Amino acid sequence: MNDYIFTFPTAWQIDVGTVIDDSIKQFSKDYEGILSIIKFGAIDAIQAINNLLSSVPWIVLILLVVFLGYRVSRKITTGVLYGAMLFFIGIFGLWGNMIETISIVIVAVSISIVLGFPVGILISMSKSADRIIRPVLDLMQTMPAFVYLLPAVVLFSTGIMPALLATIIYSVVPMIRMTSHGITHVDKEVKEVAIAFGSTRMQALVKVQIPQAMPTIMTGVNQTIMMAMSMVVTSAIIGANGLGMEILLAINRVQMGKALLPGISIVIIAIILDRLTQGITKKNEVAE
Repeated sequence: MNDYIFTFPTAWQIDVGTVIDDSIKQFSKDYEGILSIIKFGAIDAIQAINNLLSSVPWIVLILLVVFLGYRVSRKITTGVLYGAMLFFIGIFGLWGNMIETISIVIVAVSISIVLGFPVGILISMSKSADRIIRPVLDLMQTMPAFVYLLPAVVLFSTGIMPALLATIIYSVVPMIRMTSHGITHVDKEVKEVAIAFGSTRMQALVKVQIPQAMPTIMTGVNQTIMMAMSMVVTSAIIGANGLGMEILLAINRVQMGKALLPGISIVIIAIILDRLTQGITKKNEVAE
């Protein structure tokens, strides 16, 4: 009797995990052709960006970062500091790994924006969609990132593609939330004035609400980039190359020094991307 009081009865337990696993495996078999097209398309996109960045001389990339840092901050010292931080990654011997990491992040963030922006608009315009999608977003944001890796590996095997998929799932949420938040909190009087002057609902959205919400949307882009960067090490577990893989190898070999350098490099990239996107957001707010 005590077992039923202090221990949940075994007979009442349901093996949901096996059902989900079987469903994902069956889906992978049924749509193998489509999944292969998606996989190789994403890999080709990442490889193309990698080749493009690799073909640019390292000094040009550093000077570009210096210029962008100056443009968003209007301080030459800030631009030089960003360039120096990037220069240190080269000194660490991690320039190629940095390029691989940035390539994955660029593709993941681009897809997250393309998917997240229209979904955010949909949520802001439809209460029914909001009630359905918002719990899904809560689930995506609170679920441990490692959980995303398993179905991704089942669908696409190990390598870049499952890492990209897991990164997109993890990083698309802030884009959706901030887009919805920005559009929803645009002054209603501004929208009403646009409609009163003959604008349709869609015209008011495109010409009034989205421009007004752009600083908030850019904040969503910023957060999406940061979330994608946070997945770099986790993605290395399933075979994604780059700085995360260097950290994973160093951890497996118990080499603290070799793990520290790529870790610092990830922080440097995250800081530069964060400051640049924040600077663009602030410039948009000033312009308005």
